[in-house]
Amino acid sequence: MLTNIIRFLYYILFFATPLIVYSKTSELFEFNKMMFIYLITLLIVFIWLTDKITTKKAILKKNVFYIPIILFLVSQVLSTIFSIDIHTSLFGYYGRFNGGLFSIISYLVLFYIFIDVFDKSFIFRLLKISLISSVFVIILGLPGKFGYDLFCLAFTGDFNNSCWTDQFRPAERLFSTLGQPNWLGAYLSVLFFIGLYFLLQKDKAKIKKNIKDKIFYISYLILNLITIFFTHSQSAIAATIIALIIFISFRVGIKKSVIMITGLIFLILFFKTGKPSIDKYFSFSSKTTINSVQNKYSTSIVTDSFDIRKIVWKGAVEIGKSYPLFGTGVETFANSYYFKRPVEHNLTSEWDFLYNKAHNEFLNYFATTGYIGLSAYLIMIFSVLLLLFKRILSDKNNSLLFLSLFCAYISILITNSLGFSTTTINLFFYIIPAIIIALYTNYPRNKKIIINLNFKKDKKQTISLGLITLVFLIILSFLIKYYIADIVYAKSETYYKVGDYKTASSLLSQSLGLHYEHVYEDKLSYNLANLSYVTHYQKDAATAKNLVKLSDYYNLKSIKSSPYNVTYWKTRAKNQYLFYQGTVDSNHLNKGIEALVQAKRLSPTDPKIPYSIALYYTLLDDDSKDKNNDYQKKSLKEIEEAINLKPNFEDAYFLKGQLFKKYGQNEEAKKIFEFLLKKVNPQYEEAKKELETP
Repeated sequence: MLTNIIRFLYYILFFATPLIVYSKTSELFEFNKMMFIYLITLLIVFIWLTDKITTKKAILKKNVFYIPIILFLVSQVLSTIFSIDIHTSLFGYYGRFNGGLFSIISYLVLFYIFIDVFDKSFIFRLLKISLISSVFVIILGLPGKFGYDLFCLAFTGDFNNSCWTDQFRPAERLFSTLGQPNWLGAYLSVLFFIGLYFLLQKDKAKIKKNIKDKIFYISYLILNLITIFFTHSQSAIAATIIALIIFISFRVGIKKSVIMITGLIFLILFFKTGKPSIDKYFSFSSKTTINSVQNKYSTSIVTDSFDIRKIVWKGAVEIGKSYPLFGTGVETFANSYYFKRPVEHNLTSEWDFLYNKAHNEFLNYFATTGYIGLSAYLIMIFSVLLLLFKRILSDKNNSLLFLSLFCAYISILITNSLGFSTTTINLFFYIIPAIIIALYTNYPRNKKIIINLNFKKDKKQTISLGLITLVFLIILSFLIKYYIADIVYAKSETYYKVGDYKTASSLLSQSLGLHYEHVYEDKLSYNLANLSYVTHYQKDAATAKNLVKLSDYYNLKSIKSSPYNVTYWKTRAKNQYLFYQGTVDSNHLNKGIEALVQAKRLSPTDPKIPYSIALYYTLLDDDSKDKNNDYQKKSLKEIEEAINLKPNFEDAYFLKGQLFKKYGQNEEAKKIFEFLLKKVNPQYEEAKKELETP
């Protein structure tokens, strides 16, 4: 009975997870999916342990795959212990959530219990449920392609695409309930091969039903492929094509597959793919194009995403080399990328974006978990591929199933190599190996270890059940508070954007009371700093002073929790500026410069940092009674450094011109404004006004 409940929970997990979206949380997609996975995992573990205690028997199915799993888990634990931000390593980067140690443990627990409770018939049911879920994902997403988004209808009541920001354009690139086009493409690529399995599966006892099934599966595969192409995800399209070639090679033989692949290449050479970033590799032209990375003064060209990824990968490799054993810590890439961020990133159209992942799962593991973590990860993957390959060749009855799972797994590896894993993808990443082992260990020749849990007295059994119930309730309470805290945090962001810092601060305090996150502390400190500034101008000096102290307290607390977080040091500098605005005490400017200097140590190639330092120095020059100070020289030195880091930094050129003008060097100022308009941005209106003003 309890085993059936566990299986049902797995069905719910694979059906509902891809579909879950909620607009009231700080992140609509991944946070809700991750919390749902935590909840279902908790329920599964509780029921599974209850079953073992009540039956007084535990069954362990022996398999060598446990060794790679344990090695991988140990590597992640060690990386977390030596992390630059243990909290982030445990929970994952706030905004992505998937990938932290707790999420990895959840996936591994799901993997282990799956092996214990599933056999072949239930596995087929799970795969079909996953397929049906993907149908709903497609149906929910497709209307957005034509300008009629169902989520906008649900969230705002408008049956159009107007509820999405510029980051989300379903008419251009479909994302449905997965959140991003690449994530949707990766998910559907996996399901394509599961659908292909059911299409090709033969059941002689159900010939009439098979005809109807084939019509359904053919229709599904066509719809699946169309949706993948609507995502315009290069990684998903490439993964599907490559995995399909592998599938065909196994099914029709090497000779026939070579002919088919050759024909496909000729078709691509002749007709192209329609994607310039792919088609350029099939061009015979000797001409080369100069992208925005090479053109150091251009600011208007949008850099190709693959060119940006290559720069990010370069940084990830350098991080791994600098932290060779355990990396910087599980899921700490958002912080550590700044350490080794290549200076050429400043010449891309995404120069000021925050990269919380390396956009290559393997390099992400290298950067954040070092050689040990990456090696353990690769050993685990190769073990899965080797086991699948052996089953394809040796198990003729299930070879089609194993081949389909093999290709689905390959597609995951390909999309992960050009992006990163998500909650939905990780479910398949860990459960596909579990399916293989569950099928493999059902064979009579495989041994099972039966452990009798001899409770001599019913009292011990009752105590054990009571303990796991207590732990279950504690963790459940923790998850509920975590979820509510995020909803309150999301609400605080709304109030912050409209300038209601008092309400925003109150809500952030509530979030911290429910669940600790140094992200909340950072946001709270900045809201309090803004509130102190407003209060100063309301002539309430005593309250403003207390708000300054409270803001500084939370800022220092967030920095103590995450000392390598560049963003928090920048927040400290911004806070000090607001304190200065209210108090006109130049000591706050000096503290702001100290914070920015620390930020520069952590992020030496960020041009915004020396730009900000230059501003602080010129403010100190304004306040200084000693006219022989060197603040002017320091401000010019810092702004020059900002320009050297980013030669097309138009705001830095403008500030440099303003500084020269302020310091009485009008001719130098004029040259800078003219250069800005001629070389960098001819439409920079403020520079035009400066030249027009005598």
